[in-house]
Amino acid sequence: MFHLEKKDGETGARAGILKTGHGNVETPVFMPVGTQASVKTVSPRDLTEAGVRMILANTYHLYLRPGDVLIREAGGLHRFMSWERPILTDSGGFQIYSLSGLRRITDEGVTFQSHIDGSRHVFTPAGVVRIQRNLGSDIAMPLDECAPYPCTHEEARAAAVRSVKWEKACLEEFRAGSKAGAGGQALFGIVQGSVYEDLRRECLEALLGLNFDGYAIGGLAVGEPKSRMLEMTAFCCDLLPEDRPRYLMGVGKPEDIVASIALGVDLFDCVIPTRNGRNATLFTRSGRLVIKGKAFERDFGPVDPECTCYTCTRFTRAYLRHLFKSGEILGLQLATLHNLHFYMELIREARKAILENRFAQWQSLFYSRYHLEDKTLIEQGG
Repeated sequence: MFHLEKKDGETGARAGILKTGHGNVETPVFMPVGTQASVKTVSPRDLTEAGVRMILANTYHLYLRPGDVLIREAGGLHRFMSWERPILTDSGGFQIYSLSGLRRITDEGVTFQSHIDGSRHVFTPAGVVRIQRNLGSDIAMPLDECAPYPCTHEEARAAAVRSVKWEKACLEEFRAGSKAGAGGQALFGIVQGSVYEDLRRECLEALLGLNFDGYAIGGLAVGEPKSRMLEMTAFCCDLLPEDRPRYLMGVGKPEDIVASIALGVDLFDCVIPTRNGRNATLFTRSGRLVIKGKAFERDFGPVDPECTCYTCTRFTRAYLRHLFKSGEILGLQLATLHNLHFYMELIREARKAILENRFAQWQSLFYSRYHLEDKTLIEQGG
């Protein structure tokens, strides 16, 4: 499923090929989030033109609406949403984690209330695998428990132990389904353990013994200091096998992606580029830019002079500011298109630097430019 092409000589950065039933994906790769079978404000055609190779969809939301059985009847998630490239579906565990008072966790699974209508549902490890089998994604994720931050060592251990138990049950159901003719899908394991190295090691070693198709680092980007996030990422990458893809779940700021690629991560997902775009924040090679600012009222230049996306080659900062100030939906779409293009270019440049064995130099240049102008480009109010 995964072919490692090149490792950078000075860092842990890797370039590889992820093979799926809907095509090969060059890594590192960033997956925009299409929670409900749609990346907000943009079409599949827009995604393809922006260079998006793979997206993430949400099992919890699709199970509740329109339902995994309906999607199976439609021919699977790819056909349902008219997306021909690979899809990764998460297990819905993080969404259930965020429900807090609306769910109850036991060793058998999770009982929760729908955020839509309050109806009661149960997610079991085997059930989550069957739902994702109906969805027909290329990569499925097992049910796991994400410990909150902060949490005690005892609380983190309980969540990690339960996660391993659930993931083992997921794998058993997954392999039984594959033998019954439901092949073509991969299943990743998820390493939990909060910010405790001993728990991460225990969880990781248990999962390695189960031989998943790939491994995800979960339970980060939930409020812990960035230094701890990167420490845990580095710790896990040092122990993960080189011949399996590595997925850092939910981490998506450009500077964090670059840092994590240097540590050996292959896959990323996050709502940041699309959500920030809808909220008038755009990413440029010189930092973030909040387009509603008064400073851009008569700025007739592009969002990013070096960008070749549809937004930057046709529209000005002044026009985008006008769209947002006027409440025009086109502003959300153009900002999202730009941000997606920025992320795809960032990943493409990182991969090229790895293949040319100059990632460390590229990383240093990126940071020097991105952070140099970061504060001056953020214009508040207006």
